Amino acid sequence: MQNVVKSSVSNKEDSDFIKLYLFEKERSRLKSEETRILLRLEIIQNRLKEIQQETTQQIESLRTPDPQDTSLKKAQEEKSDFKTMSIDY
Repeated sequence: MQNVVKSSVSNKEDSDFIKLYLFEKERSRLKSEETRILLRLEIIQNRLKEIQQETTQQIESLRTPDPQDTSLKKAQEEKSDFKTMSIDY
């Protein structure tokens, strides 16, 4: 029995310190990962807003044709350089 040496810190206390250390490491890792994800999310949301604005502009331009464009098309249709003539066979 004289050769048996017992630690002054019990095993239970030792494992608690290790757990606390590991929890702290994991917490710091998760915090840094959270900041990276939030930054990426912000970039993605900005790009989605840009795409939404672009599609809205395209839809509006297709929905309401410009009155000047239609009058130019009608004028071009009326002023045709081609003349029709009938051909007898």
